[in-house]
Amino acid sequence: MCENCKQDEMEKNFIDEKVDLKLIHPIVEKYGQVKGSLINMLQEIQEVYGYLPLSAMEYIADNTNNKKATIYGVATFYTQFRLHPIGKNLILQCQGTACHVNGSREISKALCNELEINPGETTKDGLFTIEDVACLGCCSLAPVIMINGEAYGNLTPKEAVKIIRKIKKDEEEVINEN
Repeated sequence: MCENCKQDEMEKNFIDEKVDLKLIHPIVEKYGQVKGSLINMLQEIQEVYGYLPLSAMEYIADNTNNKKATIYGVATFYTQFRLHPIGKNLILQCQGTACHVNGSREISKALCNELEINPGETTKDGLFTIEDVACLGCCSLAPVIMINGEAYGNLTPKEAVKIIRKIKKDEEEVINEN
């Protein structure tokens, strides 16, 4: 690690909840000694936890030939990696050119108002996280959002809010059944 870098300063960007590191042991075994596989390893670990916990990255450093600074650098450089837990429903808001010219900002405002959060945040109940993305590759559906991998296109702000309200209602019904 460089002399100017302080580990505490790097680590403050990461959330570390108690996670079961046994869940990622097979991933570290699979990629641990394979040169150039750090990104693959981090992707699979993120699939397990939904984000990259600090203890998981430290586990990688302790069990592979990767330095903590390298792991933290990769995790913070690539936008695909999340350093914080996300909500049960991940809303990706396309802000690409086609979506932008077709009203993506108005949809974003409507969703943020409905959920009372900003892009990059998670609702207090943990149900929703909103993230702005550069492009979802669904330009013919512009403006588009993606929720848990399902695309919703040709949206108006009112339609987008209606989708969120339906998901909320469905979640409440599941809770009431239990």
